Amino acid sequence: MDVTNEPTPDATSGKPSQPSDAPRAERNKAASRRWIEVFNQRDYAAEADVRTPDFVAYAPASLEPDPLNSEAWTRFLSGFVAGFPDLRLTVEECVGEGDLVAQMIRFEGTHTGDFQGLPPTHRRVTFSGLELNRFVDGRVAEHWVQLDSLALLEQLGLVVVPGPRLLPRILAHQLTKLRKRR
Repeated sequence: MDVTNEPTPDATSGKPSQPSDAPRAERNKAASRRWIEVFNQRDYAAEADVRTPDFVAYAPASLEPDPLNSEAWTRFLSGFVAGFPDLRLTVEECVGEGDLVAQMIRFEGTHTGDFQGLPPTHRRVTFSGLELNRFVDGRVAEHWVQLDSLALLEQLGLVVVPGPRLLPRILAHQLTKLRKRR
């Protein structure tokens, strides 16, 4: 089947109809899945080939506040691989429309190397993430990713302490609960 951007006549009315975005969305979904596969294989050349030359990634601000070009993205990923050499990503769900593909990802690995300044804990972790990829000509031009960082930190044995604005509310709520028990 040849898919073009030219309108084709509708069989019943003879009027031009617009081509469906479905084939393009399916190709983009396949490319998103392939990107995960080549990452898991640590095939860095194939992983880079999925991205456009002007690729921009937006990682969680808690890990990397600035947008990342292709080279910076590779460095960002290398920090995860250094901390979790056996890290594997699994696509749990994938939806696509037009130039956009959204995926729910499961991350699994063992913390056997330094990660964000934390020495190895040798703990196995599983956490989730969401990503959105925007495609141009079958390659990822923009990538947004969010991770369940709290689940990751808890599994590494780190305690997350509420900030100064939240702590008084938490304490007041706990005091209220204690008073009701009396």
